[in-house]
Amino acid sequence: MSDISMISAILVVIVAFLAGMEGILDQFQFHQPIIACTLIGLVTGNLTAGVMLGGTLQFLALGWANIGAAVAPDAALASVAAAIILVKGGDFSPAAISVAQGIAIPLAVAGLFLTMIVRTISVGLVHGADAAAERGDFKAIERYHIFALCLQGLRIAIPAAALLAIPADVVQAALEKMPDWLVGGMQVGGGMVVAVGFAMVINMMASREVWPFFALGFAFAALSDLTLIALGTIGVAIALIYLNLSKKGGNGGGSVSGSGDPIGDILEDY
Repeated sequence: MSDISMISAILVVIVAFLAGMEGILDQFQFHQPIIACTLIGLVTGNLTAGVMLGGTLQFLALGWANIGAAVAPDAALASVAAAIILVKGGDFSPAAISVAQGIAIPLAVAGLFLTMIVRTISVGLVHGADAAAERGDFKAIERYHIFALCLQGLRIAIPAAALLAIPADVVQAALEKMPDWLVGGMQVGGGMVVAVGFAMVINMMASREVWPFFALGFAFAALSDLTLIALGTIGVAIALIYLNLSKKGGNGGGSVSGSGDPIGDILEDY
């Protein structure tokens, strides 16, 4: 496989920049593996490989969340770097995807060091914004915010550019030199991560309202003639039908009764 073209490399850096900002904003979720890896696969011409890697990494990222002052592993750096390594490696087999997934885990931990540096710099920017607020300089406050946000984007874009600068044959040689025991361990670990992700999804959807959809998913998965787009269309259609019927149904008086799921009722009221 040849190196990534210049246009693709620029687009990858842009995706990495957006993923870095979204790791803080959480507005459009570009930092989520299913989106970041898919976009990198799209701009490099390897959409299928990007979707497959993003899907497996997403199960890993399901358990990552910031709790108080404890910052979760960096999903943005893990997604972007693993996708670049997979694309430059040139091997899109399930074994190669498992290796890329295994590499993403230490990259996510390394991302914590980078975000620590950026957050330390942001402390000084916050003080500058406070001083601007005392002066009533709203333009300066806006500039401080934009600069701090750009630093978060550069936190991912710079490592992505560094990986892109490495020749593809060097990446391929490094992946080929990995011992079999390490590759096999990454495959086993990747399978365990996916199993844990499925368990977390089941735990979140364990209510009497959504269990039928879970069973339908297994039934539709057995139909090999259905494409992924067809399965998505069926899922959206069933969800819309369920929502419309739940609004019109209920206890017979036109009002919807409680779902039996306290969290679901809170979100519905919200």
